[in-house]
Amino acid sequence: MIARLLIANRGEIACRIAATAHRLGISTVGVYTEPDRDALHADTVDVAVAVPSHLDIDAILAAAQRTGVDAVHPGYGFLAENATFAEAVLAAGLVWVGPTPDQVRLLGDKIAAKRAAIEAGVATTPVILVPPGGVPDGVSYPALVKAAAGGGGRGMRVVNTPDELPDAVAAAAREALSAFGDGTVFIEPYIARGRHVEVQIFGDAHGNVVHLGERECSIQRRNQKIVEESPAPGITPETRTVLIDGAVALARHVGYVGAGTVEYMVGDGDAPVITFLEVNTRLQVEHPVTEAVTGIDLVEWQLRVADGEPLPLAQEQIGFTGSAIEVRLVAEDPAAGWLPSVGTLTHFDVAGPGVRVDTGFRAGSRVAADYDSMLAKVIVHDTSRTRAAARLARTLRAARIAGVRTNAATLAAILGEPDFLAGATPTAYLDEHPEVLTPAGLPDAAEVAHLVAAVFATEAANQAANPLAFAPSGWRNLRTRGQRRVRVRDGVERHIEYVVGRDGSTVDVLVGPPPVPGTDGALAPDARCPATVRLLRRTPTQQVVELDGVRHVIDVEATGDVTVTSSPAGTVVWTTPPRFADHDLAAESAGPISPLPGTVIAVHVTAGQTVAEGELLMVVEAMKMEHRITAAGAGTVAQVRFAAGDRVDQGELLVAIDHD
Repeated sequence: MIARLLIANRGEIACRIAATAHRLGISTVGVYTEPDRDALHADTVDVAVAVPSHLDIDAILAAAQRTGVDAVHPGYGFLAENATFAEAVLAAGLVWVGPTPDQVRLLGDKIAAKRAAIEAGVATTPVILVPPGGVPDGVSYPALVKAAAGGGGRGMRVVNTPDELPDAVAAAAREALSAFGDGTVFIEPYIARGRHVEVQIFGDAHGNVVHLGERECSIQRRNQKIVEESPAPGITPETRTVLIDGAVALARHVGYVGAGTVEYMVGDGDAPVITFLEVNTRLQVEHPVTEAVTGIDLVEWQLRVADGEPLPLAQEQIGFTGSAIEVRLVAEDPAAGWLPSVGTLTHFDVAGPGVRVDTGFRAGSRVAADYDSMLAKVIVHDTSRTRAAARLARTLRAARIAGVRTNAATLAAILGEPDFLAGATPTAYLDEHPEVLTPAGLPDAAEVAHLVAAVFATEAANQAANPLAFAPSGWRNLRTRGQRRVRVRDGVERHIEYVVGRDGSTVDVLVGPPPVPGTDGALAPDARCPATVRLLRRTPTQQVVELDGVRHVIDVEATGDVTVTSSPAGTVVWTTPPRFADHDLAAESAGPISPLPGTVIAVHVTAGQTVAEGELLMVVEAMKMEHRITAAGAGTVAQVRFAAGDRVDQGELLVAIDHD
C-alpha cells in the first residue's frame, strides 16, 4: 500500500490531494518554488521540499527519493499529462497515480486521441492538420486553431476569416510551445453557440470502466472555464446517452486506468452536432461537482486504483443526487478584459453554510504573476440547481477579499441571471451577456450603510488609539460644518459629511461630493443626499447602523488604509486616499505600460517605426496568459525598452512613442 505520497503540484489541488491522503493515513510530501515558500500548500503537507520549478523532473524525482516516498500524484497542470514524467516516476521504482505513460502519450496528443475516438465509434467531426510553418487550405469558417498537446484553454484561437488564419496559427503555436513544449496545432470546426460538456470516466487495471456522470463547463473566458456544474442543464437525455456511451467506449478501447475526462462540444438544436474534443488524462479542476452529486472521493479512487485495487463500485452501484455548481474565483478584473491582478491578499474569507471552498490561499498570501490567477474553487450542492445557484451567489456576495481584484461580483451576477437560471448557457454566454461583467453594486441604501460603517470603524479605532480623545469624531458642540471623509471604492471616490448628535449615537449624514465654487465664485447648489443614522452597536469587527429606520448589520475589518465591509447585501473594499497627491506619479507616460509583472515573448516594432492606433507593439506573458500591448494612438516609436525574454514589472514603460 502507498504509505508516503509526493504531490508534484501546488496551490489548491496540492491541499486537496493532501486532505484525502491524510484521511487515508498516508503521509505527504510537497514541493514548492521560491514564490511559494510561504504558501498554504507548503504548510498543509507533512514535509515540503524546495525545487527550482514545478516542471523540473530531475528535481522532483530527487525530492521523492530524498524523502522516501512510495508514489507520486501529479495533480493537474504542470507535469500531470507528461508521459516522460510518468515513465521517469515508474523507472525510479515509484507508483504513478494516473493512467499509464502510453495512455498519457496517446490521449494527450489531441490528433492521436481524435483518431482513437473515431476507431471507438465516438461522435466527432474531422480535423485539419497544420504543417510546421505552414497554413492549410480548405478551411471552413468559423474555425478553431488548437494545440495538439496540453490543455487549460491555452494554444487556442478562434478564426472567422481567411485573413486571420496565419496570425492565429502562429500565435497558437507559439503559446503551445511555451506552455507545453510542443508547437503542433490543428484546426477543427468552431461551434459558436455550443456547449462544453464532459464525462468523468474511471478505469482500473482489472479491465473495469465506469462513468461518473457529466459536467457542463460552457461559461468560459479566454477558453478557460469559470462556471462548472453537474448534471449538465442544457442537453437532452438522448444527447447525454450519446456522450456517456462514447466516453465509456473510448475508455474501454484504450484499456484506460485511473481518472480521466472525455470532453465534447455539443451544438444547439434537437439533433445537435457533437464533436469530440480531447481526453484529459488526469483529475479535472472541476472534479468537486462530480464528487458532490455522487458522494465519491475521486482522489481516494485514484489512490486505490494506483495501489492495484479494483474500482470500489460497479456502474449500477453509482447514484446521482441533486445539482452541484462550482465557480472559479480568480484574481482578474472582468470589466478590464479579464486583466489579471497581482498583490497581497490583505483579506481572504470565503465561507458559507454547507459551502465547499478549495483554495491554496489565505490572508497574507501573495498573488504573483508566476502562476495562474485562480484563488479558489467555491462549490455548492443542493437538491435543485436553482437552490445551489442562490446559495452560491449569496456566499460570493458576502466574501471578504481585498488586495487584488476578483471576479466574485461577476460570478454572483451570473448565478442570478435569468438565462443562466433557465440553463441557456452556451460558450458564447459572456459575449451575449456583457452586463454581468460590470454588475451593479450594492443598493443605494446598503452602500451608504457600508460607507458609514467603514468610516465609523476607522474613527473608533483612531479614537481608541488616542488617549486624549474625549468625544466622538464628528461631534460638534455648535451647529457648524460636519466632519468630511472620503473613501474610494472601485476607483471612484465616495464623499460623506457627518455630525454626531449630543447623545453620541444619532448622526446627521450628507452623502456625495460637497458643492464647490464656480468660475464666478458662486457656490453650486448642494445636491448631497441627507440621511439620519443611528449607531446601534459598535465593536472593532462589527457596526450595527440604522439608516432612515432600516437596520444594517455590517462586519468590518480594517488593515492600514483598507477597510472591508460585509453584509448579506454584499462586500465592499474601501481605501483611504492619500491626503496629498503625488504629482510625479500622476504624470502620464509616453506609451503603454506593462499591466502586471511578466515576460516579454514577442516584440513587433522597432525604433523609428510609424504605428497606427491599435497596432500590436509587444506581447507580454503573465499568469500563463498572453497580453497584447497595442498603441493607444498614432505616432512614431522613440524607444523599445525591452526585448523578447526580458522580465518586466507592473507599470514599467514598454515602448516610448512620440504621438503625432
